[in-house]
Amino acid sequence: MAGAGHEPSSTGARPEGTGAPLHGEELTRRLARFPDWMYEIELGEGVRTPVSNRTLVNRQRERRRYFFDALLRLTGGSLAGRRVLDLGCGAGYWSLAAVEAGAELVLGIDAKPNYIEQARLVFEAKGVEQRRFDFEVANAVDAAPGRFDVVLCLGLLSFVTRPLDLFAAIARAEPQLVVIDTELSRERLAVLELARPYRASDHVEHPFLMVPSAAAVAEMSAHFGLHCVALAPDIADWTGMGDYRRKRRLAFICSREEIPPGVLATEPAHRLLPWWLRDPRALLEARL
Repeated sequence: MAGAGHEPSSTGARPEGTGAPLHGEELTRRLARFPDWMYEIELGEGVRTPVSNRTLVNRQRERRRYFFDALLRLTGGSLAGRRVLDLGCGAGYWSLAAVEAGAELVLGIDAKPNYIEQARLVFEAKGVEQRRFDFEVANAVDAAPGRFDVVLCLGLLSFVTRPLDLFAAIARAEPQLVVIDTELSRERLAVLELARPYRASDHVEHPFLMVPSAAAVAEMSAHFGLHCVALAPDIADWTGMGDYRRKRRLAFICSREEIPPGVLATEPAHRLLPWWLRDPRALLEARL
């Protein structure tokens, strides 16, 4: 377990308490402030966060099987005794997954105050002990929260204009394991492709993003002393997963120690056939 590091704050950001779950009218009232969520989360008493786009529900289920289960295969099925840093934590879905997997402490960081409010609501509704979590509004690229055993960087790398600085922030946490899930450029060389976000609200610093190729993810990982493997998607239901099917998105596991062969199903470094010949249905989806 990592040594010195972040401790849960007790200043104004969230109420003090013993971790008793929210319920009834208070939960309903606070949930009503957020009419639409990216993740469906069971909050108890049959109450779930509302997700209007139902394909996202299958997407979160498949992504969890794809890379979070892969993480647990490397940790013996549990995160017990580990400190987890969740960069770009959003509404706290993956932070909650880490706590439910036994993490000793989870710190979630996101630049959007609205997401941090959602994450705090989720953890209060679930009755998670407050000593086990904290959430902070901050730019993950500049974060220096202390030492953590595991870093989650899910959907964030392709949404920043300073990807190397984001890797530097990850390295400052001195993690043993890092999980990265990111949109990708299809370039075979190690490149960062300039792109504009789909929505203007998706950028924090500039109206541009730097989308890495898979080779760039591996190169940046190696520069900061991490062994990196790309996970082969093991998808049972491709609904809402078209970007993974088209190889425009992949997950990576990075480790301080070399990952033994055969422990994880990995993507080959190079394929002879392009994606549209390997999977014609993916090409059809891309044209729709």
